[in-house]
Amino acid sequence: MDSDLFSRRRAERFAQLLDEANGGRRHHVRSRADDELAALVTVGRRLTADRPAVEVDTEFRTGLRAMLLATAEREGVGSAAKTDTPAATSGVRAALLPAVTGRRARARGAILVGVAAGAVALSGISAASENALPGDALYGMKRSTERAQLALASSDIGRGQLFLDFARTRLDEAATVRGDRLGFSAVLDDMDADTRQGVRLLTTVSAQRSDPAGLDAIDAFLTGQRQAVSGLLDRADHVERDRTRRSLALLDAAGRRADAIREAITCGLPAPTVSDALGPAPAGCPTDR
Repeated sequence: MDSDLFSRRRAERFAQLLDEANGGRRHHVRSRADDELAALVTVGRRLTADRPAVEVDTEFRTGLRAMLLATAEREGVGSAAKTDTPAATSGVRAALLPAVTGRRARARGAILVGVAAGAVALSGISAASENALPGDALYGMKRSTERAQLALASSDIGRGQLFLDFARTRLDEAATVRGDRLGFSAVLDDMDADTRQGVRLLTTVSAQRSDPAGLDAIDAFLTGQRQAVSGLLDRADHVERDRTRRSLALLDAAGRRADAIREAITCGLPAPTVSDALGPAPAGCPTDR
């Protein structure tokens, strides 16, 4: 879908299609964008019809309302249309301008309402998917919500901590998988991938800034994660135990990397130029220091 989806004409046509889908007056026109917009209209109708039975957080409602009011004020939604035209404007154009302006205002309003409905519905679905497990219908939504959180994170430190949080979540999910070697291994693969991503981001920031704060977050993560992962060694299946040991080895490697970067910061070494899946790989401090 191209980047001008919400250009003015498409926005107006989208508003018309939404209006028609909700029983409004039909507009006997066709647009080349109708096929693309029809899919969005279908999504909008499904979001409205299939509302999840989840109470939306009051704080979210308040924040959403403030955002919508600010957007409405900025876009002029609900304000009187300006009909003043220059003296040189033709009579036909002057007659058409109020109607066109009104349609644009309605288009903006329809899009604003659609965004609000979608945000509320998606927030409810995300809340409902929070406890979803691999194989559940809402598990894909749960993972999509995690990706959205990463996209909204404001810094590499924040993203790194989120990845470590997701690794904890994958561990909780792995504990529920029974009698499924492939499923168990797949969840641990995802857990290890999140661990690597989180450790890499945090060690990189710490090395670049000579600031051990990110390393402290890694140490705190490893303390609880090692103990919890070790609990999976009690499983009867030897294949699952072997797979668990690989995850424990990764945690040990992450701990050694954090210690090495902390030592490099302490002895004043510059940021390493060599890195791998766990981030910068510092050289040892000179022995004459």
